[in-house]
Amino acid sequence: MVGSSEAFAIYVKRLVWGWSLLLLLISCGARQPVSEPAPYLEVGVASYYARKFHGRPTASGEHYDENAMTAAHPHLPFGTLLKVKSLKNHRTVVVRVNDRGPFVKGRIVDVSRAAARRLGMLQDGLMRVEVTLAESPDGTS
Repeated sequence: MVGSSEAFAIYVKRLVWGWSLLLLLISCGARQPVSEPAPYLEVGVASYYARKFHGRPTASGEHYDENAMTAAHPHLPFGTLLKVKSLKNHRTVVVRVNDRGPFVKGRIVDVSRAAARRLGMLQDGLMRVEVTLAESPDGTS
């Protein structure tokens, strides 16, 4: 009987040491710092919708309204609010993504006529801009 209890004691001791070693290794593991996602920033050329698109359906199903503050973006979710800042005159507008585009190489966003007017780009039709997130559809920025 004594041999049996000694064997059990050795088993328990090994079990405790094994679990202790495992916990120690787990607690010493490399930890990655939690970081904030990088802010969204694009710099490039903006264009605006021609008048002929007024009233036509957009990719989101809405009808394009040249008087609304909306925009087309290649991949950001519909409903995302974007801050579009002119690098020429530093005017800024906030637009809501409701369409896909632009489909011209080198352009990063198509804005509505109303947004283009506020940015001061109706004359030239194109403008270098900085695009950042104003707010995403889930309410975060």
